[in-house]
Amino acid sequence: PCRWSSQFNVPPSALFVARPVGVCSMMKLPVQASPGCAALVSGSVPSSFSRPCCLPRFGPRQIRAESAMVRRYNASTGAAPFDSLRVADIGDVNVNLYNLPDSCRLIRESYQEIVASGCVPLTLGGDHTITYPILQAVAEKHGPVGLVHVDAHTDTGDRALGEKIYHGTPFRRCVEEGLLDCSRVVQIGVRGSSYEPDPYKYCRDQGFRVVLAEECWWKSLVPLMGEVRRQMGDKAVYISFDIDGLDPAYAPGTGTPEIAGLTPAQALEIIRGCKGMNIVGCDLVEVAPMYDVSGNTALLGANLLFEMLCVLPRVETM
Repeated sequence: PCRWSSQFNVPPSALFVARPVGVCSMMKLPVQASPGCAALVSGSVPSSFSRPCCLPRFGPRQIRAESAMVRRYNASTGAAPFDSLRVADIGDVNVNLYNLPDSCRLIRESYQEIVASGCVPLTLGGDHTITYPILQAVAEKHGPVGLVHVDAHTDTGDRALGEKIYHGTPFRRCVEEGLLDCSRVVQIGVRGSSYEPDPYKYCRDQGFRVVLAEECWWKSLVPLMGEVRRQMGDKAVYISFDIDGLDPAYAPGTGTPEIAGLTPAQALEIIRGCKGMNIVGCDLVEVAPMYDVSGNTALLGANLLFEMLCVLPRVETM
């Protein structure tokens, strides 16, 4: 049937092309230097601005390598993203590892070009700092966006070692600059010890919905995501997924693991529950491959990015 053919870029089948063959691009898609002709872009920001021992700068490279296992169709949901959108890998943003504010400028300017071209960026991180300049570019076009944020941490700190920009502060900076529609921000999977007796007060004061990991234990998150869809409405939404939102039993390859987190099945429920939202961008951050020599954390990240691709607007089903 014609639906099985595609006029767009398609991951090559391992039935005809061996997985180790070719350039190591995301899902083995074509690499292009400009976002101009792509309906959707997979890009990466190989940054690591946090601790010396936290090295998610190597995350995009490992996610790309593991993404060779991702196939063309989503057999569970019927989504056919490569028959619906032109998807390409536009490579890395050239960050300045010695100057964090300059790196944020470089990221923002790169994403201004991507968003202006009409592309929906799916970003491979890097640490969570990158979401701040990305949202600067996204909000410049779409206005304040709703946020579905999966993470063990709220990332709404104010300062660390005197600095206001690092991987624990991006969403406070976004609030201060009016990049988020605070009535449409949901943070899921938050947990862990803290330096304050009420570490979630700032978020709730802003109007965020904070869903603690304990509220997710032993249950399906499908009902929660029904509520989230109603909350987001038809306005622009951004998905930001920190891999440490998952329990380290499933995703040990990250710099700030917290016990008793979400399961991969719940991660799929969250992302698939975003179907129908007006999604204008996504990211998957904080994969640190050296903490997981098996590669399973990066493989999980690659599959979650594929699931995000599958729920984008205009993706048709088989």
